[in-house]
Amino acid sequence: MNDNNDSTLPTSLRATTDTTDNVAMGAATTNPTNMMINSYGKEQMKMSASSNALKQSLKLENLEEFDKLPYEIHRYSSFSTNYVPENILVDCPSDQSSRWSAHNNNPPQYLTLKLRRPAIVKKIKFGKFEKSHVCNIKKFRIYGGLDEEHMILLLEGGLRNDHIPETFNLRCVAKDATTSLPILYIKIVPLLSWGPTFNYSIWYIELMGQDDPMYTSGCLKDYNKLREVEIIRLCLKHFRQQGYDTAFKALQDQTHVQLEHPLISELHQCLVINGDFEKAEKFISDCIEEGLMDDYLNRQDYKHAWRLQHVQGFAQPGNRGGHQLVMDVKKRLIYLFGGWDGFQDLSDLWVFDIKDNYWTQIFEHSEQFNGPTPRSCHKMVFDPVSENIFMLGRYLDNSIRTTEYIKSDFYLYDTRARTWLQICDDTCQVGGPQLMYDHQMCIDVEKRTIYVFGGKVLTPRSVNASTTSEPEYSGLFSYHIATNTWTQILVDCHHPTASQPDVLSIKSRITHCMVFHNKKRKLYIYGGQRGKEDIHDFITYKVDTQTLEILNRHPNSNGQTGSTGNNNGNGSSVSSNSGSSGSSNPPHSSDGKNEPSPGYTLRATIDCERNEIYVFSSLSKIKDRRDIHHVDASNSFWVYSLDTHQWSRIYTSRYNPSSPDSTKFDNSRNNLMEPCPRYAHQFVYDDMAKLHYMFGGNPGRSTTPQLRLDDFWILELEKPKRDEILKHCRYLVRKLHYEEMAKADPYKAMHYLRHQIAEVIDHSNPEQLRNFHRLASLLFKCDEDIKTEERPLNTLPLGGATTSMAASTSANEDKSLTEAECSSDMASTTDDEVCVKSEDNTHAPDDLSMESCSSSTTSGISDAASSYSAYRKSGGKRSRHSYIQELRARRSFLFNKLVQLMPSNMVQPERNLSDFVII
Repeated sequence: MNDNNDSTLPTSLRATTDTTDNVAMGAATTNPTNMMINSYGKEQMKMSASSNALKQSLKLENLEEFDKLPYEIHRYSSFSTNYVPENILVDCPSDQSSRWSAHNNNPPQYLTLKLRRPAIVKKIKFGKFEKSHVCNIKKFRIYGGLDEEHMILLLEGGLRNDHIPETFNLRCVAKDATTSLPILYIKIVPLLSWGPTFNYSIWYIELMGQDDPMYTSGCLKDYNKLREVEIIRLCLKHFRQQGYDTAFKALQDQTHVQLEHPLISELHQCLVINGDFEKAEKFISDCIEEGLMDDYLNRQDYKHAWRLQHVQGFAQPGNRGGHQLVMDVKKRLIYLFGGWDGFQDLSDLWVFDIKDNYWTQIFEHSEQFNGPTPRSCHKMVFDPVSENIFMLGRYLDNSIRTTEYIKSDFYLYDTRARTWLQICDDTCQVGGPQLMYDHQMCIDVEKRTIYVFGGKVLTPRSVNASTTSEPEYSGLFSYHIATNTWTQILVDCHHPTASQPDVLSIKSRITHCMVFHNKKRKLYIYGGQRGKEDIHDFITYKVDTQTLEILNRHPNSNGQTGSTGNNNGNGSSVSSNSGSSGSSNPPHSSDGKNEPSPGYTLRATIDCERNEIYVFSSLSKIKDRRDIHHVDASNSFWVYSLDTHQWSRIYTSRYNPSSPDSTKFDNSRNNLMEPCPRYAHQFVYDDMAKLHYMFGGNPGRSTTPQLRLDDFWILELEKPKRDEILKHCRYLVRKLHYEEMAKADPYKAMHYLRHQIAEVIDHSNPEQLRNFHRLASLLFKCDEDIKTEERPLNTLPLGGATTSMAASTSANEDKSLTEAECSSDMASTTDDEVCVKSEDNTHAPDDLSMESCSSSTTSGISDAASSYSAYRKSGGKRSRHSYIQELRARRSFLFNKLVQLMPSNMVQPERNLSDFVII
């Protein structure tokens, strides 16, 4: 017996949809800020609201029904002989030649469809051949728009390699999330086929939506109005940033379009125009207190912290893997049972008291007290209502898989009475699952139901070496606690009854992970393995309606089929020169940057309040090697947001052969900062304290294959708080204030540096402290040192990349840093105590366009005269125009950085007018 789980969890990209960030302003309130925000939102959405009201008054619900939309082939990249694009107009699943097939699979390959008139396209349907085919599209992107030269992404997804047609929802609303998006051209861009070296084929396309002019005319009018407003706002932003105040005022007076919320305009006035830094600080503080930056904070990734738990006393569980942990959150207790210690299965039961930090062994051999026999690869759930633990399943070595031993015993442990009870000696005999291992269990506390899914079935037939039958997998079962009854909900897709029309089936698997959301009433099942096949899906099962849904429509780019042959099997080919030069990004790699990468065992937990699923992946499976010394050996921790439907990788722990802890973790654990990579570990979540607990596992050492771990870790996840972002914003504002002060009054600037800036610096952070000291160099810079420097204040938003310019600057360069370089160095270093983002996560891009950095007119800077006079008295040699140019550019750049932290529906457009000008 061992606890090695030979499956992997696939990496795949999920279909992304555009969402609009909205800030909930709460219930009606007399707060002036909220009243202004609500008033502003109503004014800006006036045209869209009136259009929606018109539709409601005319009661055009019947026009919104989906119709099949006619289209023609407008452009294409290439095609193979007899496999012309027009073939997709007809659905002939039994005809292998009824498809479009590209001449090759070199990007870009595409098809552009043109509708007969502008329409609101809701869905797209892909027809398929009557059986799986290596040329089926595994990944694709769909773009759409009124102009084929300016299309937006409508869908990113992928097809399953089977014969069942698939229908996808397309993005059909504009960025405001209310205005319908009219489409005239649809562009389909294949990215990957199921046979990686095969050409792309599309068998049939059907578009569904509404193109009735009585319906679309109003949508077109609303959309054009929305575009017009956005164009005006872009012009207003450009005029203001360039200092064209007269043009700004004239355009705003004539159109009555507001660039932003009045509160944001007030910040611009006090910071950029008046240079009133203290008032700007107070304004930002009020905004944070009102919660205007909460949405930004919630979008940031967690900052993680591991700590090794040193328990009281000498008694604690020994080394093991393949064990189980469950938690009684209310009583602050963690229970541990069984596992494999490298030599034998265990049946000991332990409890850890979180408050007292103490392990207690309840039973050393549970089978002596009517409990379960020694086992591993079993599963347990805790029922908080009855305070009972339920246990099911185990692994049996092939040598003892006889009829006598292969029984699916089902146990209950009463935590209050501290007694074991065997509910059933074989659940298979009462409508439950057969004996299995590496399955998953979840409990629906409200409905008193336990769900069991997956796992490999153990049967006596495994004893016969001559038997070549395929492994059996268990389906989805439910156990009702109150009535002590089992029900099979879904059978495995290869079960003999799966072909019957009234039987629901699912592709079962092992080493997957599963959690239950008690508010959404859904099971979430991620990944897994079936034989040598990695299962690349993330599915949900709604328990009340018994409906399945796939969350990640496009599978992993690494998946392959066993089919071989020439690229398309189509014979000769013809290339067309009528296609445009459309481009597409290459498919994402399966390197774990988008979803958890394959592993031997995965552990998942859920926080129903936060709407987040946490997945801790194990050692990656690279060519079936389980050696931690492999360069790719790692653990990683991921968070999946059920609100945004996006994955975030919080951290990755890789094997470090040069670290003494990586080879002596068993006797030098006091120096460990993070647990070493492992699998067959156990993970539980305390949703009250928001902490994860991990115990033991298999470190995967090829030199010591029997080695198991007994370390006990706590993982804490934390997002930046309001006071942290306030401190960060204060630092940015005071830093700019100091830079201006240093040119006009060095002595006053030195005092300001020592007191005002010093109080917003984390002096325990070496990098922040180093950059703080570097700021002092501005006091000794003369005009000649900075007269040719054109770079603006180079700040990063909170949670941006932690690699600063200072980190890449050599010691010799530090000596000759210009004033602007010193400014950029300090500003580009994020507060590590505020937020540390994962290395592959993206953040709001820095606005380095000419609109935020270039020179501006000298008008509108109200404090320019006094500031410039002080600058000249201190020995400054720049002209007034040049001085104020830089002053306004730096202030505008800081303003742009600050408003990135505000709700997007309150601030100026993110894009710039210059983005659309190409010379």
